[in-house]
Amino acid sequence: MQNLTCWVVSDGKPGMENQCIGLAEALGLTPVVKRVQLRSPWRELSPFLRLGSRFAASPKGDPIQPPWPDLLIATGRQSIAPSLAARKLSRGRTFTVQIQDPQISPRHFDLVVVPRHDRLRGDNVLVTRGAVHRVTPAVLEAAAGRLGPRLAPLPRPRVAVLIGGNNAVYHLTPTIMGDVADKLAALARDRGAGLMVTPSRRTGADNEAILRARLAGLPAEVWDGSGENPYFAYLAMADAIVVTCDSVSMVSEACSTGKPVYVIEMEGGSAKFRAFHDGLYKDGITRPFTGALDSWTYPPLDDTERVADEVRRRMAARHR
Repeated sequence: MQNLTCWVVSDGKPGMENQCIGLAEALGLTPVVKRVQLRSPWRELSPFLRLGSRFAASPKGDPIQPPWPDLLIATGRQSIAPSLAARKLSRGRTFTVQIQDPQISPRHFDLVVVPRHDRLRGDNVLVTRGAVHRVTPAVLEAAAGRLGPRLAPLPRPRVAVLIGGNNAVYHLTPTIMGDVADKLAALARDRGAGLMVTPSRRTGADNEAILRARLAGLPAEVWDGSGENPYFAYLAMADAIVVTCDSVSMVSEACSTGKPVYVIEMEGGSAKFRAFHDGLYKDGITRPFTGALDSWTYPPLDDTERVADEVRRRMAARHR
């Protein structure tokens, strides 16, 4: 696999792009990242307009042109036309992997990877429990080596707190943020916990201010966005993880550690998100965050390695 060329194609959203990069890295590949934009009418009609896919990519994005890669890993609506074009124009030499339901028949791709809360099924559809991602033991160990000395003085149990925010279906209200911040502060005061907190761009200034105010004076680091992102180091150094429910990727990454994972439920949601979270609750992997800290074990989610193994198997089979 190390000698193969690989593209990652997405619209550039980090949460989506990192899924593709994570799969490429699990295959031992360093991909060329292609961030694409579509021109009209494909921009409005993708993925259902499949005619003329070779003309769909706009010059405002990265070029989709030969030499075609051996492997193309893509995700998101904007990536579908470029993926179809590469597969067709390479005469099938490019092996195409589409992550998440493309909303068109999976027969247009060599492999489609969907979480189990999606309904898509087929002979070339691989179903996972969560999202593929970039978190591996080696990545966590390296991050702990770099940032561990700074975090080591925090008392144990250390709790990594991964805060997302508003998206298309969830809303992080100041009321919810205040309640969560109070519960975290109680863990620090009453249980002697050390907190490692990373807000996201979606958290919002008001919610972040609530967090900082209520954790002030306690053994807590709230990342301010400067320097190296400590996300991987927080996962590595944590004894338990608290994560908001709005990101399948963040929850999946937390569950890959094998550590207790608590989920902060937010306002809103969708049937797919509900099925995802209820599945992990039922499997005994995650629990709702109530402010308590317990201990439990489970087999870490290894979806990324399982998908990589399937890609290797299918690519090897086509060359026999």
